Amino acid sequence: MNAGVIGMGRYVPEKVVTNHDLEKVMDTSDEWIRSRTGIEERRIAGDDIETSDMGVEAAKKAIEQAGISPEDIGLILVATVTPDYRFPSVACMIQDQIGAKHAAAMDISAACAGFMYGLITAKQFVETGTYKYVLVVGVEKLSKILDWNDRNTAVLFGDGAGAAVVGQVSEGRGILSFELGADGSGLKHLYQEEFVKMNGREVYKFAVRQMGESCVNVIEKAGYQKEDVDFLLPHQANIRIMEAARERLNLPKEKMSVTINKYGNTSAASIPLTFMEEIEAGNIKDDDLLVMVGFGGGLTWGAIAMRWGR
Repeated sequence: MNAGVIGMGRYVPEKVVTNHDLEKVMDTSDEWIRSRTGIEERRIAGDDIETSDMGVEAAKKAIEQAGISPEDIGLILVATVTPDYRFPSVACMIQDQIGAKHAAAMDISAACAGFMYGLITAKQFVETGTYKYVLVVGVEKLSKILDWNDRNTAVLFGDGAGAAVVGQVSEGRGILSFELGADGSGLKHLYQEEFVKMNGREVYKFAVRQMGESCVNVIEKAGYQKEDVDFLLPHQANIRIMEAARERLNLPKEKMSVTINKYGNTSAASIPLTFMEEIEAGNIKDDDLLVMVGFGGGLTWGAIAMRWGR
């Protein structure tokens, strides 16, 4: 049995905050942000929109695209570091609001690598026959844990949600290989007390090395070469980190997804949000070989090689 993504959905808040908007409230500039990160604007959720609300909207769209009912879902996995409450889980809240009354539910905390952890966990449940369909949601309201006086972190992040339904797909398609990893000794480089704290230089060095290595590893595990890859879907953290991964694979620019300019770093929502955007744009086609890769606080990382299609 092969497990793959059979439906996707996304949601972003309406409010757009540009670099020029941030210039007015902190010591920064559009040029400084854009040249260092590739970010031009980001979406920020209002006080009336919570993490679970965004997750619900993305989940409904993914379920609709998959052509199933919420009652068909056996498990809901939500990757987030910004839950509505310490408990219950965001997954339980989404389960209730979408009517997935037969589903078990739990959250995953792996920061920006969370969606990779979620997809890979879902794969195990589907391929063992435990659950027919698993809903994986990556969703963050990072704006509520940012210090808006800290230009080194506040300019980087945005809010949003992406979701995927994982189910059985035809032979040769779906998730072909994966890699998961963690290095808890890197805790001091990226963490949250009241607000997000980051040693940007150390995170950058780790990410450039790990994203490239993980991409190559999953391609080789799947039995392919770098030149076989049709599209790269990297975590949207920093354009320079993303470009390093692309260059490691010798891919042309048009074969890498770039949405960081519009949404900033949305952590666990980043990869599914970007994935859905490329599907809607017609840039991902049936039978394409895709590589997804993410890294985050923990330190954590994960990568997947996937043959797209049902």
